[in-house]
Amino acid sequence: MPYFPASFETLIDRFASLPGIGRKSAQRLAFHVLSLPEGEAEAFAESILEARRRVHTCPVCQNLTDTDLCSVCADPRRDRSVLCVVAEARDVASLERSREYSGVYHVLHGVLSPMNHIGPDDIRIAELVARVADEDSGVREVIMATNPDTEGDTTALYIARLLKPFGVKVTRLAYGIPVGSNLEFTDDATLMRALDGRREM
Repeated sequence: MPYFPASFETLIDRFASLPGIGRKSAQRLAFHVLSLPEGEAEAFAESILEARRRVHTCPVCQNLTDTDLCSVCADPRRDRSVLCVVAEARDVASLERSREYSGVYHVLHGVLSPMNHIGPDDIRIAELVARVADEDSGVREVIMATNPDTEGDTTALYIARLLKPFGVKVTRLAYGIPVGSNLEFTDDATLMRALDGRREM
């Protein structure tokens, strides 16, 4: 026997279907939405619909935008000779927060994952290759910034092989020990990669 009205259970189910949201969290969110004044609840629902209507991928870098070009591609101050490849649009936000990168991006919208039946045609690899192949693009370096896991590494290696004929420099983000961490608690794989990536001081 359900504890709540059917419409409320449906709302909980919708929240629970979101990534990283368990049943209890979904229940808390549903109760919160139900407690909102009607105007706020309507504005919340409308913001979801508005985002769905207006947000699309940038035709150049595949990042999310609600204008013709995303803010990075539209910025004339960005260095278009350096292109950073990321798996998801949220990774662009992470790199931008560092304020250290001044190049442009390419968003794959996923990584290669044979176990999940995701191959090269399922993500934006063809668009990346076409972009690098275009002589007018001026791309000289491609930075692979996919996650340092099996799928991210596989994707980076696959793309590096595809780009090799174009004579561009392909680099990978360095791996290492996080700032503020303790060597005692660092796993073997991280320590090994940190040693391999060491540099002169």
